[in-house]
Formats: sequence, C-alpha cells, structure tokens
Amino acid sequence: LSAADYEEAKSLASKATQEFESVKAKRSELFLDAFGHIDNALKTIYTDMTKSSKHPLGGNAYLSLDDDTDEPFNGGLKFNAMPPMKRFRDMEQLSGGEKTVAALSLLFAIHSFRPAPFFIMDEIDAALDNINLRKVCNYIRRRSQSDFQCIVISLKDMFYEQAEALVGICRDAGMNSSRTITLDLTKFDNSNKSLTTGGSSLTSKRTRKSSASVSSKRSRRSMEVAKGEEEESPAK
Repeated sequence: LSAADYEEAKSLASKATQEFESVKAKRSELFLDAFGHIDNALKTIYTDMTKSSKHPLGGNAYLSLDDDTDEPFNGGLKFNAMPPMKRFRDMEQLSGGEKTVAALSLLFAIHSFRPAPFFIMDEIDAALDNINLRKVCNYIRRRSQSDFQCIVISLKDMFYEQAEALVGICRDAGMNSSRTITLDLTKFDNSNKSLTTGGSSLTSKRTRKSSASVSSKRSRRSMEVAKGEEEESPAK
C-alpha cells in the first residue's frame, strides 16, 4: 500500500465519519423536537381529559428520558401519569380506567405532531367508568369537529349518543352473510329538540288539566256537603 493510497483511504474514512456524525446529530435533533412537542401536548391533553368540577386543575402526565440525553436512542423512555388527587406511582399501579385515559392522552399527543386523517378505536371504553367515559366522549367529539374523524367500535350507549352516525353489523340469515345498517344521527338533531319541547308542552297541558279537574271535583263535593247541612238544619 503506497502513501498516496493510504492518504486517500484516510480521507474517505474521515469523510464517512463526518457524514455519519452529521446524520447522527440530525437524527437526535428530530427525535428531541418530536419528544418535546409530544411531551408538551401530553400535559395539556391529559389535564383536559381529567379535569372536572371537583378537580378543576386535572391530573398531570409527562414523558422523561433516561440520563443520557446526548444519545437518547441508547436509553429508554418513561411515561408517568398522576390522576387528580393521587400521589405519584408507577403506571402498573393505576386502575384500568386510569391507564386507558393516560394511553389515549399519549395517543392524541402523538397525533398532534403528525396528524392522521382519522382514528379507528376498538373498544377503548372497556375499562372506563361512566365519568371517565363521558370525558373521553366529549373530548373525541370536540376534537373530531376540527382535527380528525374517528371511528369507534363500542358497546356503550354513551358513545352512541355522542356519535354523528351509527353503523351496525348483523347476520342476515336469509343471505347467510353479514350486512350493515347505517343511521345518520345529524338528521334527528332538530326533531329531537322539537320533540322535547312538544313533550314539555304536552306534560304542562296534562298537568293543568289534571289540576283543573281536581279543583272542579273538590268544588262540587264542597257544594254537596253545604247543601246537605242546609237540609238537616230545619229538622234540628
């Protein structure tokens, strides 16, 4: 190996090392940018999904890296969530519903960094109680009006009430196959309001009618009693 070949090989190795370091630095920069965005979004989303009238401040959730921040790919990533009015504990010690809310918050936080056109969620409400279920429903409905569309496979009535459309799948015995049934709930918004108003009006009319009927019966009864007392007076 001549001196010229050695210098050429050395130059190529140095160039390759510089390119590798450049790609490595770019990779870390992109990762840390994504990590910072998702961590900030997670804190906001988790707070929104856990706040209530009793706990207006909501809970707290955050992501953290291991000690080696210069090489984030060499270490791990930790996800911690603290529901309202509860102390810090490992994720394994949270209830099933608390884990579900935390996982959905992280999912929505990741989505905020690289938005997808829609979500498909399969029975995410299985471990949720009614209070947390309503919070998740309200959050998904609010976000789906502007940010994304969401398809939820669920067996809970509360999700049906908050949905804009329903798709049911059933067995067609005649065709020996499955069939779908769709229902657009947006068509019934105005009718539901008018039905409610009409029901209130009808109830009010029935109440007034019942009150009038009772008053009339009482009046007739009082007149009959008074008439009987007048007839008995001469006899005495």
